[in-house]
Amino acid sequence: MQENHYFSLKRKILASMLITPLVPFVLAAAVAYEHFSISTKADAVARMERIVEDHAGLVDTFLKERKADLGFVAEAYGYESLSDQKTLSQVFRILQKESNAFLDLGVFDQAGVHVAYHGPYELAGKLYSDSQWFNQVRKNGSYVSDIFKGFRKVPHFVIAIAQKDEDRTWVLRATIDPYLFTEVVEKVRMGKTGEAYILNQEGMFQTSRRSGGYLMELDPEAENLLTQHHGAQSCILQDKNGSEYLYVATWLPSQPWLLVARQETSDTFADLNQAGFWVLIIALVGGAMISFLAFYMSNRIIARIQQADQEKSQLNQQLVVAGRLAEIGEMSSGFAHEINNPLQIIRAESALIDTIIPDLKKRGELQESEDSRDMEDSLEQIKKQVDRCASITSAILKFARQKDLTPQTIDLCETLPEVTHMIARKAELDGVALSLQTEPPPIRVNADPAQLQQVLLNLINNAIYAMVDRHGTAGGGELKLDCNREGDKAVIRVKDNGGGISQENMEKIFTPFFSTKPVGKGTGLGLSICYGIIEKMGGNITVNSEPGVGTEFVITLPAAG
Repeated sequence: MQENHYFSLKRKILASMLITPLVPFVLAAAVAYEHFSISTKADAVARMERIVEDHAGLVDTFLKERKADLGFVAEAYGYESLSDQKTLSQVFRILQKESNAFLDLGVFDQAGVHVAYHGPYELAGKLYSDSQWFNQVRKNGSYVSDIFKGFRKVPHFVIAIAQKDEDRTWVLRATIDPYLFTEVVEKVRMGKTGEAYILNQEGMFQTSRRSGGYLMELDPEAENLLTQHHGAQSCILQDKNGSEYLYVATWLPSQPWLLVARQETSDTFADLNQAGFWVLIIALVGGAMISFLAFYMSNRIIARIQQADQEKSQLNQQLVVAGRLAEIGEMSSGFAHEINNPLQIIRAESALIDTIIPDLKKRGELQESEDSRDMEDSLEQIKKQVDRCASITSAILKFARQKDLTPQTIDLCETLPEVTHMIARKAELDGVALSLQTEPPPIRVNADPAQLQQVLLNLINNAIYAMVDRHGTAGGGELKLDCNREGDKAVIRVKDNGGGISQENMEKIFTPFFSTKPVGKGTGLGLSICYGIIEKMGGNITVNSEPGVGTEFVITLPAAG
């Protein structure tokens, strides 16, 4: 029942110690990471949008520059000069020095006939009056076409300029290398997976895409990107393989083409993912530390509570024993007084008999015989036993006097025999060989004889208990008391061959309420109290023990005189 109480209490303490710090810790970490995530994602998207907008301007500038190059040539040379094949070839070489994006150059009359051409294909003399690009350039004055195949059956796009000479409208057209233009578009790189490409209004690739997407193919994500908007627009989409990409798209300022840049979200938000990883690690470590401390502290608290309960229980038990000892002390004192009275009568009567016998012998009323001698021996034995009983009751009365510490000069050579005499019978019944060795008297100390006697009795009783526990009552126990003088100190040694004291118990043997004996065993006087008594007398008490060998207590007191 008590174990369930401790377990329930431990769970409550542990729960409170876990919930109280963990909930705020987790909430703070989650809120901080959420704000950091939103901010980081917004910054990454904004940075990519700026890059795409800037690059759209560069691509548009590239197209405008090529258109301007053609316009300059048309203005500078005119239709008649450019219709000459030799002049057209020279002009093309000049344009190539300006930009190697030009693949060919051609001149068209107002009917759409290709009157002059410089390039790798046989296009001179072909009629383009029905071509979309031709009609658009005549209508708008200039035109940049989408990628188409035309007569050459190869994907390409053209830049054309229309010019009017008096009553004649003619066209100068150049083909732009789509692969070189793709390189211009792809110059923007974002991380490891970032790529850029151009779509027309139908969602067809106008530049190839590194991750898959060829010229004039339909972009699978086009329907999500081809919306009319100003500036850069971003969104997150998944491709057919399930990979998630951040898309940023913007229309070119002077051309109905959509510049698209995309990057895997794991690459775009790599810093955020790394930060999230470290936040997770820190959260796990912090949670583990909080959990460890909670378990550790709850165990410590429960252990302290258990120890306090045990000490309380032991204190209650010792108070009960102390009360019983006090009662026994009072009873023994009363018994000793009661026994002393008949002892005194017996002593007086034996003394009277001792005086009568000689008188009887003088008067001849008592003859010397074997019976008379036996009677005299019996009388002598009565005297000895009366004296022995008197010494025992005297020792009991001295032990029973419980009063404040009143030091006086005593001779240990007299006190120790009194103690061993009181305990000798108990030792004999428990199979313990008790021996006492002292130096020649006197060995004097200033001490309270009753309390010193209590300390010695407690140590002897503890030793007897340890030896009985190891050897039983059949014999084998050896208890040695030794008293000598070492300089200005008197040293008392109480040595036994019991089971010894474990190292764990050695560390707390002098702590209050500690005992290895069950309730009711020993004198009830704890070693901590013995330690305090000896310390008040100006001495100290130490212990040496080896498990399985025995224990020796050493009492050191200042010598008197």
